Amino acid sequence: MTYEDNKGDVGGVDPPIPTYSGAPVGDLRGSTNLQGGIASRPPVDGGDSAVVKDPQLVGGQEADAKLGLYLDFNSAEYPNGPQPIRGGTGGTDPGPRTYEYEKLNPDTYAPPSTDKGTVPQAMWPLGLSHNLFGSGEESGWARQQNQDVLPVATEMAGVDMRLAPNAYRELHWHTSGEWALVLKGSVRVAAIDSDGASFVDDVTAGDVWFFPQGVPHSLQALHEGAEFLLIFDSGTFSETDTFLATEMLMRTPVSVWAKDLQTDVSSFDYIPDEEKYIFNGTPAPANISEQNITSSAGALWGPDGYTYHWSQQEFHNTTGGSVKILDPLTFPVADMFSAALVVLEPGAMREVHWHTESDEWSYFLQGSARITIYEAPAASATFDFTAGDVGYIQKSAGHYIENTGTEDVIFLEVLQARKFSDISAAQWLALTPRQIIKDTLNLTDAVLDAIPKDKTLIKPGNPNMTAIAGGGKNY
Repeated sequence: MTYEDNKGDVGGVDPPIPTYSGAPVGDLRGSTNLQGGIASRPPVDGGDSAVVKDPQLVGGQEADAKLGLYLDFNSAEYPNGPQPIRGGTGGTDPGPRTYEYEKLNPDTYAPPSTDKGTVPQAMWPLGLSHNLFGSGEESGWARQQNQDVLPVATEMAGVDMRLAPNAYRELHWHTSGEWALVLKGSVRVAAIDSDGASFVDDVTAGDVWFFPQGVPHSLQALHEGAEFLLIFDSGTFSETDTFLATEMLMRTPVSVWAKDLQTDVSSFDYIPDEEKYIFNGTPAPANISEQNITSSAGALWGPDGYTYHWSQQEFHNTTGGSVKILDPLTFPVADMFSAALVVLEPGAMREVHWHTESDEWSYFLQGSARITIYEAPAASATFDFTAGDVGYIQKSAGHYIENTGTEDVIFLEVLQARKFSDISAAQWLALTPRQIIKDTLNLTDAVLDAIPKDKTLIKPGNPNMTAIAGGGKNY
């Protein structure tokens, strides 16, 4: 797959800044004569008015708010737009404002009227995560999402990591399981298990690795460098709490290490005096067998191996997009990680569904999409996503993912489950006794007859997101 960059405008914005034209005189504090009931009443007209003249509305904004059409605010320009208005509800916004946020999040700024109540914040852009740089010259970086920035994400956390060509993520281990998807480039991974069996393999863009908690491992980018996505099975995971080989060496008496490694204490005269974390290294040999060191326990491979070459798995193509799934049925070492990589064509959507066994952690690799989350008994909220955003949906919450842009959306769904599964809302309606559905939801036979009895995963749709508002006309 080719994951294209977010095509949003680059650069800052220039919102209007209130100015004060008076010259500074007297004390910093004003007179008590300005207190309410004492001071003269100010003029209420002709000052800094809250009136927004000629507000600019975009296609679909005047349609019935219950339709919940996607509003493309990219065509709206200051000072007349965008405006938080839908179908005659809401009102104009005289500011102050951050226009780029509003353009990126139209369903938050001008929500569908179907949104109701309180749903936890479900979106975090990794572009707002603090970046932690490696040591050495341009060796790489890492930025993370956990409960500190997305409190609802109790079961999973994510890290986006970049390694320069030949750079290492130093020898380390975690108290959480680590599932990874390579986004760019290639990585050599190495590890051992508790029996002393060793593992070394090369993975490239689209491939996956998994290390159970406590398994020590290292990562080295190959000659083109690498970027990869790490997902951990704990919402409180922090990249800064990793167990590091350098720190272990520094925090244990040298005499102990000399005894442990059966060497002289002078062997430790030049050990690092600080952690290396991410650092530049010697290029890995092209012949991987040179680094395949084994003990009597041998090497790990097949179902016991820590990698899966997902890039070589074909997608299942369907109307509106394509899907491929990876779970313990084919990658058994990752016994509680299940994932789907989904491609949605413009206008298409991942059907309305929910997961029975796990929360869902999502990451958007390309395009623009939105998700409405329904929570019991009567709350919902709609969130907008672009490339680089993390989404989090709690177990059993109904939701969909809809492509709102003009290019394919590619996103990753990750579950903490032994099998990737969901409940399809459409399939539920199709397989429930007909009269029950009619009496409960007042749907007609014609509607129910058209619902497929088999799960479809993806529903195609008109890429003109406002066509339904005007018989195909885009406002």
